[in-house]
Amino acid sequence: MTRRNDGGDGVSPARQRALLAAIVALITAVSAAIYVGVAADEGRAERPAAGRPPQNSAAPASTGTWVGAWSASPSGAEPGTETDGLAGRSIRNVVHTSVGGTSARITLSNLYGQQPLTITRATIALAAGDNTAGAAAGTMRRLTFAGSTTVVVPAGQQIVSDAVTLRVPHDTDVLVTTYSPTGAGPVTHHAHARQISYAAPGDRAEDPAGTAFTEQVEAWRYLTALDVLSNESDGTVVVLGDSLTDGITSSLGENRRWTDVLARRIREAVASGQDVPRYSVVNEGISGNRVLDDGLGRPADNPSGLNRFARDALGRTGVKVIVVDLGVNDILRHPGTADAERILAGLRDLVGQAHARGIKVVGATLMPFGGHRGYTDAREDVRQRINSAIRAGRVFDAVADFDAAVRDPYDPRRFAPDYDSGDHLHPSDRGYARMATTFALNTLRGSAPAEL
Repeated sequence: MTRRNDGGDGVSPARQRALLAAIVALITAVSAAIYVGVAADEGRAERPAAGRPPQNSAAPASTGTWVGAWSASPSGAEPGTETDGLAGRSIRNVVHTSVGGTSARITLSNLYGQQPLTITRATIALAAGDNTAGAAAGTMRRLTFAGSTTVVVPAGQQIVSDAVTLRVPHDTDVLVTTYSPTGAGPVTHHAHARQISYAAPGDRAEDPAGTAFTEQVEAWRYLTALDVLSNESDGTVVVLGDSLTDGITSSLGENRRWTDVLARRIREAVASGQDVPRYSVVNEGISGNRVLDDGLGRPADNPSGLNRFARDALGRTGVKVIVVDLGVNDILRHPGTADAERILAGLRDLVGQAHARGIKVVGATLMPFGGHRGYTDAREDVRQRINSAIRAGRVFDAVADFDAAVRDPYDPRRFAPDYDSGDHLHPSDRGYARMATTFALNTLRGSAPAEL
């Protein structure tokens, strides 16, 4: 312990004055840096002058947590793009945020490309409205990658952009536009997006107007994630699933997947003062996905849950909880009668991987498919055996009982009529809402147990 300088051996007055001067100088320098950063941030938020390109608004130091605001798993190679890719066209993806933030960054994937993908320009902007290719005034930002506007994404790889300052609201559409002058096929995409995105000839990445973007597609191309620096959220809920999570029968462009409804429920619960974690929700569903088996191709189209778990679940930004809703396709797409124990073993493998990272896993019971063309009594028996194990707590840390939520009380092998899209396999909009409203938000609290 240092003694006072009263003639003893403590710190001398001269050294005390020098130390005090150094502290004052440091505080002054830090204050100046903060002032410059804030001033720069405010300037970038203004609309660019007419004729000037959007600024590369590098994100300043700020408080908050990086979380996933939106994501989509790469599901395969886009048909018809094998040779030239989308050379000479601007791709404008429209995505919808589950949480807001003050800065943003994106992930681009060339997973299915057979040659390097060169992006010479990329931008991000808030959409001027719902289901439009036009950008809101003053919101377009130029994206860079390690400081450069041009990036080359190797075949089979992905790349994360630098962060840019952009105030992104929750529950809003965001436009991410990329331009590639050279052919690099096939294009990595997520099919069955239930959202219209756009394309235009030439380099239109920095064009805020949507008039040139006349090509429409129900898919997301290259883009697989949008992260935000958020003061609204402390982490991310990742939902790994199949078409029932992908929302294949939900209304186009209306964000009525069950994960969209869940994100809104969490925000509303937090706003009302409920003891609920402040989490965003991202959707990693792929239509037709299975726990155990990949699709065809190298790399495989529609990679299995086991194959993609590290990338699409564990690898997502700020992941705190993973929800798994997989297994129905393992039953329906098996040429004979699927082995319930193999499927359960695959699900337990996912849980084990998550627990090794300290991440909690909530598992969903498998919903009914009575009346679907693939229904048999033997397959129904497999579904019931899997659901019994899940409900008994022998697979996951917590359970979302979607089967009980949507089944017909008079014929539990089928959907209740109000929740059936009509194909007896996928929910209607009301069915998706039912799934989300019966999801117990308190299951999101806590982390992985020391031992399952």
